[in-house]
Amino acid sequence: MGGILNFYMYINLELYRIFYITAKLGSISKAAKELFTSQPAVSQSIKLLEGKLGGQLFHRTPKGVVLTLEGEVLFKYIEQGYGLMQTAERKFLELKNLNLGKIRIAVCSAVCKYHLMKYIEIYNLNYPNIKIYIQDKSSYEIVKGLESGEIDIGILNMHIETNNSLNVIKRFKIQDCFVVGDKYKEICEKQISLRNLVHAYPIILLEKGGNTRDYIDKYFSSHGLEVVPQIELSNMELMIEFAKRGLGVSCVIKDYMQKELDQKQLYEIFIKEKIPERIIGIAIKKDIPMSTAAQRFIELIED
Repeated sequence: MGGILNFYMYINLELYRIFYITAKLGSISKAAKELFTSQPAVSQSIKLLEGKLGGQLFHRTPKGVVLTLEGEVLFKYIEQGYGLMQTAERKFLELKNLNLGKIRIAVCSAVCKYHLMKYIEIYNLNYPNIKIYIQDKSSYEIVKGLESGEIDIGILNMHIETNNSLNVIKRFKIQDCFVVGDKYKEICEKQISLRNLVHAYPIILLEKGGNTRDYIDKYFSSHGLEVVPQIELSNMELMIEFAKRGLGVSCVIKDYMQKELDQKQLYEIFIKEKIPERIIGIAIKKDIPMSTAAQRFIELIED
């Protein structure tokens, strides 16, 4: 058994790097350009790796290359290792240059604007030399990014499965609700059932694929409803604007709508079947030391 393990350990890591870049870009020519080498050199390296592993990693197509089933399995693990190696390099450079650094944060746009922005402003004032990279991602993508080492800090919905791989350092609650503009404000005069609401009025939801939409769809399903919205939008800002203009009933995060509610630009509908609160978590990868820049940001949030 030890001999088999040693065999795989002695495969040149550069071959795995070439494999990773080629798989990521889906093209030998693009990989060669990224690696500052020739296409034949990339092809030869891939053939060498395939020979050492004893199996084909790519299918060649007119548009480039695609992974075989075996290649996909290998890529899944190489991707994690590659991300961890990049994290290791970054940690070394930060230790060497204490006045430089960066933090990579992934969060959905609504949470960033209404909850995270104040911390980013303070952080930028205190540490102007630290670069801040903000990515708008779904919670599922955030978990993947944390696990692969591509991001430092993730703010995500806690109702998804995280495989116990994350350390959640802070939690806060948010409340979803249904709102309308002046055109439909008579709905708000008395309590209404969810079934009557979705059958009598045009519903506006976020587009499918995100965690908020998934959460609301499950809420509908728990009450025996399968809702097909009249309008689907890509972000919370549009949801607010469409409701204001009387285009329907928008499902939004109440915590971020208080100004519009106070100014009577929007009106909350009182549903008999209240939407359950959601828990948002600020998370990092377990057992991976945070950069100094990320640690300072976490300390700011915790204060």
